[in-house]
Amino acid sequence: WQVQWLGVPNRLERELVPSRYPLHTPRAGALQGKGLRKLWQLLRLIGSSVAVRRLIRREGIGLVFSTGGYIAAPAILAARWCGVPVVLHESNAIPGRVTRLLGRHCSRVAVGLREAAERLPHCRPLVTGTPVRAEFLQPTPLPSWVPAGDGPLVLVMGGSQGALGLNRMVRPLAAKLVAAGCRVVHLTGSNDPDAGLRQIPGYIERPFSDELPGLLQNAQLAISRAGAGSLSELAVCGTPTILVPFPQAADHHQDANAAAAAAAGAAVIVWQHAPEHHALEQAVWRLLGPRLRGASGSLDPLESLRAGMERLAVLDADQRLAELLIELASG
Repeated sequence: WQVQWLGVPNRLERELVPSRYPLHTPRAGALQGKGLRKLWQLLRLIGSSVAVRRLIRREGIGLVFSTGGYIAAPAILAARWCGVPVVLHESNAIPGRVTRLLGRHCSRVAVGLREAAERLPHCRPLVTGTPVRAEFLQPTPLPSWVPAGDGPLVLVMGGSQGALGLNRMVRPLAAKLVAAGCRVVHLTGSNDPDAGLRQIPGYIERPFSDELPGLLQNAQLAISRAGAGSLSELAVCGTPTILVPFPQAADHHQDANAAAAAAAGAAVIVWQHAPEHHALEQAVWRLLGPRLRGASGSLDPLESLRAGMERLAVLDADQRLAELLIELASG
């Protein structure tokens, strides 16, 4: 297979993709605003679709695969124009705007969560799960820099950009968790001005970690945002989790992702709150308390959440997608 990559001019793919695949960056924008601004965005969309059509014709592209977002719109329209099969993958429980508007024009819409399929009745949805890196599917040791000890490991992560609201909820708990015998790793993201200011033995803050698979596989409890990628990684690692959805997420899709996980018995939801409130603290002790007291089996709520995560996980999502793409490309 020869791969051509369609990306956004000012995003991370501009740095990562060109070393492996040819990258094309048509000018496209979300259809937002009103009046002349929306008309201008529509004209850009038409222009981008024409540019992608030329790319499909020039390179002899026989199949288009997209993960949604506004950059998917010109790719879907151009593929439809050329009669080329197109697969759109939607990771979130609430499909995005492009999926809702253009999903019916795709050959198939693959979804990460069953709840998304129920919201796309006219789009031929197929539940495939959301692929994760191979490292998440292989036993991975705990990083050497994690605080030493036998106490439960609590991992806090806010996604690739970090999460200030979540960080501020967690920090008042740090000393209490360590005093109870826990070890805490807090991945703060790179945009937190307070990161690294607290020096507590047994508690460590880092902006991010490439060793996330080992952390998730060995954590007894995670506290996380509810992005689709994070949820997939948590599920395949079987990590019991408290989900704190990002309140400003588009279409409240993190709320829906968290609800899907909670319905599967895989996670507990705590809504973002001010640091002086206690909902997160109460949830943490309700889940960790029995284990700290030596409970096991059915008396340990963390075991129930782990089983729920394992039910939610799709371990062969990459294979399911590959088989779908090969089928369409061959037929």
